[in-house]
Amino acid sequence: MNEIELRQTRELRVGDTLVNTTGRHYEITRVRRIGRGIRVEYTTADGAEGRFTAAPEAAVRVLVSPLSHAA
Repeated sequence: MNEIELRQTRELRVGDTLVNTTGRHYEITRVRRIGRGIRVEYTTADGAEGRFTAAPEAAVRVLVSPLSHAA
């Protein structure tokens, strides 16, 4: 089963997978500061590209891979 965690936008990294409330996945391709916000660029499973800008402390849903908990 896939685990989803909440993170702040400032904690996102390229390669992370965002999950919306309907279960669609978005792979992050670029993260950069824009003024006081953070611009996140992503691709969808069907190859469409998109972007959004959010406050650094905004909460986002991130898919956690099983290997990320290995110590």
